[in-house]
Amino acid sequence: MSEERARTGAEWLLRAYEEYTRAFGEITRRAPARFSERDWRGTRADALERLELYRHSLDPTIRDLKSLFGEGVSDVALWTAMKALFARLAADRQDLELAETFFNSASRRIFHTVGVDSRAEFVSSEAPSLPLEAAAAFLVSFDGSAGTRAILERALSAVPFAAGWEDLACDAALGAVKLDAALTQAWGAPLFDTLEMLRPVFFRSKGAYLIGRVHRGDRMRPLVVALLNRDGRVTVDAVLADEDEASIVFSFTRSYFHVECPRPAALVAFLKALMPKKPVGELYNALGFNKHGKTELYRDLLRHLASSDDRFVEAPGARGMVMLVFTLPSYDVVFKVIRDSFAPPKTASRRDVLDKYRFVFRHTRAGRLADVQEFEHLSFPVARFDPALLHALLKSAAETVEVRGEEVVLHHLYTERRLTPLDLYLRDASPKQARAAIVDFGEAIRDLAKANIFPGDLLPKNFGLTRHGRVVFYDYDEIAFLTDVNFRELPACADEDAGGSEPSFYVGENDVFPEEFLTFMGLRGAAREGFLERHSDLLGVRFWLDTQRRERAAEIVDVFPYARERRLRPDGV
Repeated sequence: MSEERARTGAEWLLRAYEEYTRAFGEITRRAPARFSERDWRGTRADALERLELYRHSLDPTIRDLKSLFGEGVSDVALWTAMKALFARLAADRQDLELAETFFNSASRRIFHTVGVDSRAEFVSSEAPSLPLEAAAAFLVSFDGSAGTRAILERALSAVPFAAGWEDLACDAALGAVKLDAALTQAWGAPLFDTLEMLRPVFFRSKGAYLIGRVHRGDRMRPLVVALLNRDGRVTVDAVLADEDEASIVFSFTRSYFHVECPRPAALVAFLKALMPKKPVGELYNALGFNKHGKTELYRDLLRHLASSDDRFVEAPGARGMVMLVFTLPSYDVVFKVIRDSFAPPKTASRRDVLDKYRFVFRHTRAGRLADVQEFEHLSFPVARFDPALLHALLKSAAETVEVRGEEVVLHHLYTERRLTPLDLYLRDASPKQARAAIVDFGEAIRDLAKANIFPGDLLPKNFGLTRHGRVVFYDYDEIAFLTDVNFRELPACADEDAGGSEPSFYVGENDVFPEEFLTFMGLRGAAREGFLERHSDLLGVRFWLDTQRRERAAEIVDVFPYARERRLRPDGV
């Protein structure tokens, strides 16, 4: 191994990363024009292109390295030297953490590393250093003494859009009413010392968002201003000044933002200050840096394991026929391993399941699909596994799980944020709680349909509640495009043959009968009443056929990350 070869490899990897960031930035910078021109199909295409970009950048880089070094590409000493040189070459980058993750991605692809290997990877056991003070470069500050309406108008006018504003003064006045009400509820009076707004605009789907904070003494409230472009001019749709509401806008159930971000750690630091309960990894995900978000999740998990002593156990809820799901009780994540084989009536293959999860990664999640991180070759101590769980893993997922000495190696798994299974929640909920949850369950089904998604199994056990009480779908083995489903009314003969085990009429592979949904859901009491009261139209074909028609007409339907009553004009379309 020569230093020249190591330098060649390090420089090659850094150039590949720089090309990736150039392309990432180019796609991201299309967002303002897409928004002003109302090019929603272009927005969706950009989102997909950017999601695929990391793999499309890394794959040829791996091929190039193999061509450069031949059999020597798997020389650990070479990669150790490459790592040291890469660190020196990238030391002054403002996105150093992302560059290191790119290096790690290449290293792990070459070595198929089990666990971590500090010789050929950048490893950190410390919590990430987030330079909050550096976020000042992205901020514009406004003196609060001028009054809420005037300050909002100044803040809005400081953001240029090619489309222009429809009625900035009116929006500022309506927004001031919402902000004053929120501050009065929180602080007892609609007064604040300063308003600070981030210069970068956050774009996602058909919306744009201005993010900031208001200060009063040593107190702070986040501020999210949601913007729409309905008819060619920009309007304010909502003003949010609550940590939970801001967290929902940045939820792990939503697609990633397109926002210019030359120094990611500083922007993450600012967002973390607004939403302290949100994991750092999720904030990187929200900005589109999902590979580094995965890195942060894994490092955080390792730190948690080092400071805790509970064991991995089977996750609460009904056992899945496709996945073995387990969790660490003290950690807010579930781990999902594909079973070696699936019992009837499941007919899917392992490849089918992998494709479903890739489908979710690539598709608009509409606030109702949990984001998933895919891992390979993880290793944890045997002592951290409940014996019954380990037995189940080795029995039912032996192709994926093995024991090596004192370590359990998981060659493939998915992680998701842990949710409360809806069926368990309903079992112990009061009538009021059950009604509220099931109403949002129906809203989740509607939101998914608007995003051209049909969950397949509309069973409560396949849905869960976030800490904000929002219902989210998380079991993806039956998920499909809504437009691929054939919604049918039950034939008249179905009533006569209701007692039979098999229908006496033809049922195609993609046929679905909405009239049967309520029976399969198994809802009782207040939950059943609430569903029938608010969502009875989901039990007929008209809703589904109308939604399919809108999708086939290339209409992209709004799905808002905030409650209807938060909109400035709640009766607006």
